[in-house]
Amino acid sequence: MAFKKLINSKSLLSFFAAFMLMGTNLVNAQTPAAGTTEDAPQVDWTGVSYYVLLFLLICVGVAVVGKILKIYDLTLKIQGKKGLRWNNVMGFICLVFLLAGLYGAYWSFTVQGSMTLPEAASIHGVKIDEMFTVTTILTMIVFFLTQILLFGFLFKYRHSEKRRAHFLPHNNTIEKIWTIVPAIVLTILVVFGFFTWQSIMDNTDAKGEVAAINVDITGHQFAWELRYPGKDGKLGPKDFKLTTAANKLGVDFKKKSSFDDLSADTMYLPVNRAVRLNIQAQDVIHSVYMPHFRVQLNAVPGLPTFFKFTPTITTAQMRTRLDDPKFDYLVYCNKICGGGHYNMQKVVRVVTEAEYQTWLSHQKPYLTDGLRKELHFAAAEPQQTVSQNRLALNN
Repeated sequence: MAFKKLINSKSLLSFFAAFMLMGTNLVNAQTPAAGTTEDAPQVDWTGVSYYVLLFLLICVGVAVVGKILKIYDLTLKIQGKKGLRWNNVMGFICLVFLLAGLYGAYWSFTVQGSMTLPEAASIHGVKIDEMFTVTTILTMIVFFLTQILLFGFLFKYRHSEKRRAHFLPHNNTIEKIWTIVPAIVLTILVVFGFFTWQSIMDNTDAKGEVAAINVDITGHQFAWELRYPGKDGKLGPKDFKLTTAANKLGVDFKKKSSFDDLSADTMYLPVNRAVRLNIQAQDVIHSVYMPHFRVQLNAVPGLPTFFKFTPTITTAQMRTRLDDPKFDYLVYCNKICGGGHYNMQKVVRVVTEAEYQTWLSHQKPYLTDGLRKELHFAAAEPQQTVSQNRLALNN
């Protein structure tokens, strides 16, 4: 009766109709028009709607099988025979669920696990990967043990007329084991993570270490703006009140350090040299995300943040390791910041020190002709600034 009500449910039928309509729209949207080439994109049936419909069909199938077994059980009882042993049925269902779940975990490791990022291309990224690996191994051990024991016990100790269950209201030893052991493991993970995090977020230059390169990255809807320091190695200060069409970052030219700043379209970084990203946002919250370097930090309006890291693998080396001549590191925005969120990408090139210095010497100054006119600078001053910027090498 309940199953009949389920089939006759208007809500369920409306739900199915909505998904069918969604599937039809998907087909119409992706069906190539007449005259298109054979390379036109085909319909992707592996979307969310497909899996939801598949799940619903499986649920209906399970319900149908359950009703069939129920009818079979009633038929046996009407004939005066002993009905189905539902405890055995549920026990075998638990066993099937366990085997299916184990296969699903295996599939997830082999198929989805192959989609992971390549090796970390920064010093601190190796530590983060180590933390992730240790945590994953420990949780997987607990996962497999608990699931095997849970469903294995449900199958092995299913109800039987030949034995009775033992009632155990309390056991101090068991309570201590499953409280103390997880507490110790979690404490080790937290302490290990704390010291690793401290070392990663230590942005001060160590004694005797070459000073980190300052790179200014500012997010706005929907792009990243890059600024490099000139020969003095210092970035000029910024003030949002100074932002104009020509001075889109609001650089304050009352300070001498601002005059030789450089503007860049691509982020170039020298390998094996510390880089400090100075992160800011001009409108909404963005997030600097460089997955291959294991770098992610929010860009919050009015709250400058920074992240220091050291690249260890050049773009050319990574292309060789991945056998992908078109590979490039990228910096993304990891916050959904609006309709053009997908556009917030910048190419990142990790190169040798010599290549970096050559590239840097060819970058244009941030102080453009239009900005000079806006600031009413003398004609002689910009020429001197240009000659200085050509020699800006971030030494």
